[in-house]
Amino acid sequence: MDVKHLSITELHAAYTSRELSVEAVTSAYLDSITKRDGSLQAYLTVLGEAAMGQADALDERLRHGEQPIGLFGVPIAIKDNMCLAGTRTTAASKILDPYVAPYTATAVQKVADSGAVILGKTNLDEFAMGSSTENSAYQKTANPWDTTRVPGGSSGGSAVAVASQQALVALGSDTGGSIRQPASLCGVVGLKPTYGRVSRHGLIALSSSLDQIGPFARNVSDAFSVYQAIVGRDAYDATTTEEASVNRDVLTKGLAGLRVGFLEAAMLAGMDEEVKARVQEALALMEKAGAKIVPLKIPSAKLSLALYYVIVTSEVSSNLARYDGLRYGVAQSPVGSTFQKFTTANRSHGLGQEAQRRSILGTYTLSKGYADRYYNRAHELMDVVAQDFAAAFRDVDVLFGPTAPTVAFKLGEKFNDPLTMYLSDIFTVPANIANLPAISMPIGFAHQLPVGGQFMGPQFGEGQIFQAAAGYEAESGFTNLVADGLA
Repeated sequence: MDVKHLSITELHAAYTSRELSVEAVTSAYLDSITKRDGSLQAYLTVLGEAAMGQADALDERLRHGEQPIGLFGVPIAIKDNMCLAGTRTTAASKILDPYVAPYTATAVQKVADSGAVILGKTNLDEFAMGSSTENSAYQKTANPWDTTRVPGGSSGGSAVAVASQQALVALGSDTGGSIRQPASLCGVVGLKPTYGRVSRHGLIALSSSLDQIGPFARNVSDAFSVYQAIVGRDAYDATTTEEASVNRDVLTKGLAGLRVGFLEAAMLAGMDEEVKARVQEALALMEKAGAKIVPLKIPSAKLSLALYYVIVTSEVSSNLARYDGLRYGVAQSPVGSTFQKFTTANRSHGLGQEAQRRSILGTYTLSKGYADRYYNRAHELMDVVAQDFAAAFRDVDVLFGPTAPTVAFKLGEKFNDPLTMYLSDIFTVPANIANLPAISMPIGFAHQLPVGGQFMGPQFGEGQIFQAAAGYEAESGFTNLVADGLA
């Protein structure tokens, strides 16, 4: 039995029967990292010794009769923009090196409290800025289905860890698609909860009004288990909410009677034709299973990408202002420098090209005379988009469409063309702008690479999207996909 093929439910059954120990499962995943990560570069830090210590403690609890529930004994990877006390935390940026977190992010603490075994910290685009994980200051992560291609971003390391059996599940963050787009390109499940469902305490900020933490998994049930572990009110994050939780029984309700909206504008000119075909096939399968497909138009949705980049660059310029070389990282100190020269040297050395680009753009949009024209106006229009989506959900239960316009593209293909790179998020950004929960899952293959489809629900409508995703997964059979080509 290859333990890395087991779901959370199957792992728990094996722990209960004493067929497996947590130590054996953890060791198997650490061995997989040793064998595979040299070519994939998913991890920035592997916490092997600490993971085995956690596993030993969990096995001791099993020996004393504890029943495994939640994430007990589940090997998990953590995106390296989340703090874990006593460990190096980089956000994939030189400017934070050699920062060691003095505390643990709430979401990370919650998975640990639920019994998860933390295997390590994964690579990302610097400060989560990017759609390919090529903007990391440390390494470029490769897609396990084809190592000449990108895994997506910014949570590419977490997506790859799950897709290549280097972790059973993982945590990522999603500001404009940074969980769902890499999930699509790597053939796994990725969830962005409604803003406020999951605490952002201990998440290194990119865009404070949009960032949200969520799970990666190889099936919907496992994603739901991680989601259950991390949601809830947190005294350290005033934006968190006490919205009613979602019961697991939504995973068995199926597609029959579900009203599935489809945005006609989602089939863009220039979108990959095979990706279009997989989306149409997914809609046909849902209709055959008893769902009602409802064509919809939400004209304001097309504003989302422009609004996103005004809001994100503005908030990036504010959030990154704290990185001046005085409190974090190795200072660059020109002889006889003024504070301005000192800061400029530090930021030029410590921040990558994309971080500098967004900081400059955001400084402009927030400058005197322009904040009202750009940033404040963008937030006003963000409310308009949210209201239009809310109106659409009076007629449908969920919305469905492609997660990304293409399959994984070649490493380097879009790296020097930021505008083309930004378009990779064209289908994912609306969920962030309208504050909707959204889940990406595999719906087939194009050009021998995974294609993802995305369900969006109304605000705090995680129950609807989990029902739709689980129902589609059961009908399609596209579940537990693993890039097994890597020895």
